[in-house]
Amino acid sequence: MRSRGMLVTGLVVLLAVVLVLGGATRQALAGSPAQEEGNLVRGAMLYDRWYAVLGVDAPKGDHPLWATQSTNTRSGEDTWRCVTCHGWDYQGKDGANREGSSGYTGFPGVYAASERLSEEELFKVVSGGAGEAHDFSAYLDEASRRDLALFLKKGLVDDSQYIDPVSLKVIGGDAPHGKQLFDAQCARCHGEDGNLLPFRIGGSNVGLGELSTVDPWRFLAKTRFGTPGTDMVIGYDLGWQAQDGRDVLAYARSLAKSEVQAPSLGQDGQTGQPKAGPANNIFTGILTAFGAMATGLGFAVLLGGFLVGVIFLVVWVIRGRAK
Repeated sequence: MRSRGMLVTGLVVLLAVVLVLGGATRQALAGSPAQEEGNLVRGAMLYDRWYAVLGVDAPKGDHPLWATQSTNTRSGEDTWRCVTCHGWDYQGKDGANREGSSGYTGFPGVYAASERLSEEELFKVVSGGAGEAHDFSAYLDEASRRDLALFLKKGLVDDSQYIDPVSLKVIGGDAPHGKQLFDAQCARCHGEDGNLLPFRIGGSNVGLGELSTVDPWRFLAKTRFGTPGTDMVIGYDLGWQAQDGRDVLAYARSLAKSEVQAPSLGQDGQTGQPKAGPANNIFTGILTAFGAMATGLGFAVLLGGFLVGVIFLVVWVIRGRAK
């Protein structure tokens, strides 16, 4: 009888653990890009620098539409990036790249279009529906154009009301909460002071503090969706909400040690390291994976442990009464 009772107890505990961890796994996977029809994060990186995502050289010369503007003097591969014309804030000429800024081109943003058009219509836009000069079908295969359309429809965030247009400070950012997120996910690669992986801005090597100060929209986009050619931990995969990214931004601004001039759009300029992200070897990659798992499943595991303890207690009481 004693063996049979222990067997029943073991089966009950095993069932409880399976139910708890199974539910936690489904919850963690619910926000995964793999569950979308397409890959939203890949679409975000294509918007950033599509030729780096595809591992190809940028087309020679300027994009055909570049000649229709005369205010921006950049040339070459940067003119082929979506972000160069439409901005990290997705507002184009009506946002951070407004007239008078170093990034001004006069081209419209994509945020308004994303609210007005369907995903299929956005796919047609990047496939030539907006004119032959905007047809990327010669450079991006259908899957890539659909990833880009998915990002444009479901991945854009309007941060304009949360960034002061003059001081560029975060409005309503919770810096203490941002520090918790930064210490848990970002500090391992960027350092506690944000200077471990420097960026080239305004002729100087600077850290995340300075980057977040002069270009908060780029900081938010990279934090949410990463940088092509890197394996950095990103907020989208961690289940961060838009406000979480702003909280990290608010904290990162406190790390700035010096003032720098705003960079030209497109100068990502990470220096002193190979073109790779935080997880640039197998060891840090494993740490990154465990960190992401802990973020999504940690609470569920603790809850599971509590439930197992309760079940043990109930079974013990029942067996005691049976005697």
